[in-house]
Amino acid sequence: AITEVECVREGCQSEALRRLSGSVPDNQCFTVVFSGARKSLDLRCHSADEAQRWVRGLRFLKHQVASMTQKEKLDHWIQSYLRRADENRDGKMTYDEVKRLLQMINIDLSEQYSRNLFKRCDRSGDGRLDHSEIEGFCRELMRRPELDAVFRHYSSSGSVLSIAELRDFLGDQGEDASLKHAQSLILAYELNDWAQKNKFMTQNGFAMYMLSLENDVFNPSHARVYQDMRRPLAHYFISSSHNTYLTKDQVTSASSTEPYIRALNQGCRCVELDVWDGPDNEPVIYTGHTMTSQIVFRSVIDVINKYAFVASEFPLILCLENHCSLQQQKVMFQHLKKILGDKMYVDSPKPEDCYLPSPSEMKGKILLKGKKLDTNCTNSEGEVTDEDEGAEMSQKMSIESTEQQTIAHKKFQLLKDLSDLVTLCKSVEFKDFPTSFQNQKPWELCSFNEVFATRCACDFPGDFVNYNKKFLARVYPSPMRIDSSNMNPQDFWKCGCQIVAMNYQTPGLMMDLNIGWFRQNGNCGYVLRPAIMREQVSYFSANTKDSVPGVSPQLLHIKIISGQNFPKPKGSGAKGDVVDPYMYVEIHGIPADCAEQRTKTVHQNGDNPLFDESFEFQINLPELAMVRFVVLDDDFIGDEFIGQYTIPFECLQPGFRHVPLQSLTGEVLPNTLLFVHVAITNRRGGGKPHKRGLSVRKGKKCREYASMRVLQIKAVDDVFKTALLPLREGTDLRENMQNAIVSFKELCGLSAVANLKQCILALSPRLTGPDNNPLLLFSLTDQYPNLEPQGLLPEVLKKVTSTYDMVIQTSKTLLESCDSVYDRILQTQKAAMEFHENLHDLSVKEGLKGRKLQKVVESFTWNITILKGQADLLKHARSEVQENLKQIHYAALTCNLSKGGAGGGSAEARSRRSLEAIPEKALAEEELTDEDG
Repeated sequence: AITEVECVREGCQSEALRRLSGSVPDNQCFTVVFSGARKSLDLRCHSADEAQRWVRGLRFLKHQVASMTQKEKLDHWIQSYLRRADENRDGKMTYDEVKRLLQMINIDLSEQYSRNLFKRCDRSGDGRLDHSEIEGFCRELMRRPELDAVFRHYSSSGSVLSIAELRDFLGDQGEDASLKHAQSLILAYELNDWAQKNKFMTQNGFAMYMLSLENDVFNPSHARVYQDMRRPLAHYFISSSHNTYLTKDQVTSASSTEPYIRALNQGCRCVELDVWDGPDNEPVIYTGHTMTSQIVFRSVIDVINKYAFVASEFPLILCLENHCSLQQQKVMFQHLKKILGDKMYVDSPKPEDCYLPSPSEMKGKILLKGKKLDTNCTNSEGEVTDEDEGAEMSQKMSIESTEQQTIAHKKFQLLKDLSDLVTLCKSVEFKDFPTSFQNQKPWELCSFNEVFATRCACDFPGDFVNYNKKFLARVYPSPMRIDSSNMNPQDFWKCGCQIVAMNYQTPGLMMDLNIGWFRQNGNCGYVLRPAIMREQVSYFSANTKDSVPGVSPQLLHIKIISGQNFPKPKGSGAKGDVVDPYMYVEIHGIPADCAEQRTKTVHQNGDNPLFDESFEFQINLPELAMVRFVVLDDDFIGDEFIGQYTIPFECLQPGFRHVPLQSLTGEVLPNTLLFVHVAITNRRGGGKPHKRGLSVRKGKKCREYASMRVLQIKAVDDVFKTALLPLREGTDLRENMQNAIVSFKELCGLSAVANLKQCILALSPRLTGPDNNPLLLFSLTDQYPNLEPQGLLPEVLKKVTSTYDMVIQTSKTLLESCDSVYDRILQTQKAAMEFHENLHDLSVKEGLKGRKLQKVVESFTWNITILKGQADLLKHARSEVQENLKQIHYAALTCNLSKGGAGGGSAEARSRRSLEAIPEKALAEEELTDEDG
């Protein structure tokens, strides 16, 4: 199928065709590359013209498929199954062929229902369905009652959405609810000409819109480069590949240039070259001392030159594991200079530089990571040690300290010309954290064996995070992973390790996490690390099992509504023809965030299983969390994988969304979706009490107040004490406002995920008396909209009024006081930072040494982190209040409940009035369209 074609490459570019290069005309050959594990197809034509027609034709078809609308994709999907089910190829389908079709698309219907549906669609009555009748049959099967329920919730007529109703829906989705945007959606997705002309959206148009990429769970604004790319290189996570040249395991696998192409096209920004002496004075790449096959170094550099910046313009790092003789090192140098030329980054760092350049400064540049001779070396070659990964040396750590036990390293000769190409990524041996902090240069890079890095993460989590604020750290899989299995990248991302090398050829959970994580920021291969991992004066421990100081926990509310078109797992045949799906929602991140929830099993339904289950997760470090949706087939022999989708928490779009499921090897499964509702709210209460230090002090009603740790240096402690009162006031301002809003939502009968606009809309029918006159109206003349009685109120509305007044009062207090509180917190932070550079000397004067001195530094960074975090929370609360006031204004006007307005009308009544002009004929046409699909 053309959908399985990844790309078409002209000429002799594959391994097989390269071997024939010279014996066959280059312009007569091309390669069709397929997605997934399927092997590429090498083809030779009779002439160059014929080859060009094939290449152009295949590329045209691929482009057409990529640019198809959702309706065209759906039609194509239906047609592909119809062709397979039509056994005698007569273009019509008997009932037996229809039953075969149902099995193919994983639908289990009762005999009676399927026969009745067949007869209803068989308008000719000849016992066979023609093309249009088959499509009607399929569309009837694919009706989405849960999607229809969302449509009816917003449509007062039940048949169309007016512009106002569509804008209400967009607002609840957290999207652009402007008139212009709503009209553009109707033009783009509405299928009915009359409805489009009169600016309505029908049920079919709504379904097309909901199935479009605009309603994908992944935020489209994060599908481009949106992060600040001007920070030092060490401030980013970098997508990295291990032993890139291998296609399978580490011992017997074939080596190829194809994995380089795939990795680079996926946005990978760090690839590995394991180079050894080869025949005919040509260096080769393979895993030394194994049975892996060899590929020529020059051909890999050719591929890198061609594909280095196709998917990303930001710098590419080549990890060079050099095992060559001086003679072949000269050949390597010549290939690098001749092929890569000006793309090589050769500017030497300045001795005074404290940080590496930014990705933005090095666009289009290739960095070489490798061994480097001392700057005072004047000879054409020199001696270096091979303690890096290439020697496969096991790294160990003593129990008493971080000092890495020293092993006698083999020395080898390094060509100076090759050494000079290494500028910003000089490979050095890691000693221990104190030594590295003191002696390591920013342009020096340490590689950590997975086992050793895990030990660092467990025993020295704070030191590891602080080390990675300034220096690049590369973690590579244990040599024991001969099957090319993958480590969990989250185990090292939580420590701030920038380069976690993955075996791209091995699919599964770990690669799902890696691919999902780097999907953000335009899939450019660079993701900005959380601020708490970058800022020099901030506290974070990689193994935190509680809320993070200075970071407001978030609550993720996910409702799994339904699934669509779940395929039967490949190769499964142990049970019936239809799957029994269930799913997990997994959270991956710091230890405090890791969790999972499971739905019930829906038996015998792969077409449109309804789950209708809600889950809630607390996310303590949102910037490092990921959400993974996994669908499995419940089987007594062993549950089989159907599909998955992994997404960074901060890329989630709120509202009703579709999740496109992917196969085990990462391809998108056609029309295989989850329908979910996502909401993210602030956690009330500010987090659990921390067990260490004086981080939290409980007050009345169990309210938790952030506090300061004691350093035992009086001058510094006195400064931090000045923040205690503003920290308390800031917490009270936020919590009082949030508690009032929660009480109001409960009174409106809505959950915590609702917004204030939805609250007012839900209340509007109750604010009107039996004579259709308003009992309460909003006064919108002031910044703070008041709710004013228009006569005697029943008790329930008195309670509504008092609760709403509390929302307005606490919001007003927050807006009027937050600037003052914010400034006082910032003043304390500024005054405390004046002690930062002399903190060591002050501690020594107080007689604090060793662990006590380390504790002082840790407490200081903790306090600064708390101050920064609380200041940010106040800024966020201010924005939240301003947004809430806008929503109240909008809802009051929408419901016609503003003082001085017409009054006396709910949103539903207002919408009904807007539909009075719809001709009955147009609605009848729409119903006919629905019936006919």
